[in-house]
Amino acid sequence: MLSDQDHGDISPEAVLDVAMQHFASVGFSDTKLENIAKDSGMSKRMIHYHFGDKRGLYNRCLARAVCYLRPTKEEMQVESSVPVEGIRRIVEALFRCFVAHPEAVRLLIMENLLHFGKVTDRRILSDKSEVILQLDKLLMKGQDSGAFRPGISAQDVFTLIVSIAVFRISNRSITMNLYGVDTMDEDNTAGMARMACDATLAFLTSNLKSSSDEVSYLTVSQSEETELIDESDSTYDIDGAVFE
Repeated sequence: MLSDQDHGDISPEAVLDVAMQHFASVGFSDTKLENIAKDSGMSKRMIHYHFGDKRGLYNRCLARAVCYLRPTKEEMQVESSVPVEGIRRIVEALFRCFVAHPEAVRLLIMENLLHFGKVTDRRILSDKSEVILQLDKLLMKGQDSGAFRPGISAQDVFTLIVSIAVFRISNRSITMNLYGVDTMDEDNTAGMARMACDATLAFLTSNLKSSSDEVSYLTVSQSEETELIDESDSTYDIDGAVFE
């Protein structure tokens, strides 16, 4: 806990990390700016100055959570010319992000369930990472060479990886109670990382037949494909994600 004279040394990024912990633990409604101010060392007045009201702070936390759960280009080691190895590196890098930032996972799970930020009603988030782009490049290369079967998109692969990574956190308590499996202990974390890699590569290299006109298991809505964000009405946060 920092003293009043140290408030000027507290960065907005540090406050966002504290706020994310609060929002992920007790939700939007029960989170108090007074508690965030106390734990972060930044005065409530300065929190309002940097983020506006509590919802503005919450939206910034959502944007930061998305950034935390996306590996950088360097972490993905995208220079690999072998599609299978390239996919493995992306899976491992993406899974590490989810392991390193469980609070970001919990926050986004809570938003998906309770819709405090109403992200389905308005465009407040934007993924600035290269994960989907790099997956798409590797899939095209692997499909052209015959290493990967057709009919699978980058979004399909991303969904499979994230599903396993999120399950590790979202279902931990129930899985421990029912089966005695702690999905977040060291051994099972390593095991689920292997599972994510093996499941993804098996999915890509299996002999399952795809219809000749299938390009993906998932579809993107027309509104999402054509909607443009008006940058004059949006603000970019410190991590490059967009929020209103």
